[in-house]
Amino acid sequence: MARPSGVIVALASILLSACTSSPSPTPNASPTMIETATAAPSITVTAVPTATPEPALSLPLPQKSDPRTIAFTVKGQADLTATTSGHLVVTVTNLSSSVVSEIVLRWPTALRETIFLAPFTPSDVRIREGGPALYQEWTKWVEGPGERGEPAGTTSLGWGPLPPGATITISLIANRVAALPVGFDLQFLAGEAILTTAAGEPAEIRVELP
Repeated sequence: MARPSGVIVALASILLSACTSSPSPTPNASPTMIETATAAPSITVTAVPTATPEPALSLPLPQKSDPRTIAFTVKGQADLTATTSGHLVVTVTNLSSSVVSEIVLRWPTALRETIFLAPFTPSDVRIREGGPALYQEWTKWVEGPGERGEPAGTTSLGWGPLPPGATITISLIANRVAALPVGFDLQFLAGEAILTTAAGEPAEIRVELP
């Protein structure tokens, strides 16, 4: 039997109301990303030591060394002033048991711009034709590079021979060129090998002139 149309409309209204009143599904919460601060790596700065520069008019040590020992002194520095010339008196004693055939004093050639060292005072009498025989105590006076291995930039003055236990006195004329204080290295060699002090050190000294 057919139902009245009013009943059908009522049922439809009830169903529609039920559908619209049902709760909406709750959306799932999205996970929150939490950033964790990462500490920056610490950087340790290590200071690299710098080499102390060599003072002016220094000499590098020769590649060869001689184990024979000597003692030496340099005097006369205090007698020189900023404007005067004078003498440097160098004494060398052979402490070894063998002869040193030639003691060589070596200094930087550039020293001549302030003080010019020489084993004698040049004069016309020494070099004039027919003059007296040229006598000299020193064995060589060479500005390098020389034929016997003397390095460039150096002046080498030889004296000798020096027997065991003997002492030689070398008087160098120091001619003042510029009114400036100056320091320089002075080395003591046998040929091209640096000799040794009693303390086992290379035979060299730093000379300071006013």
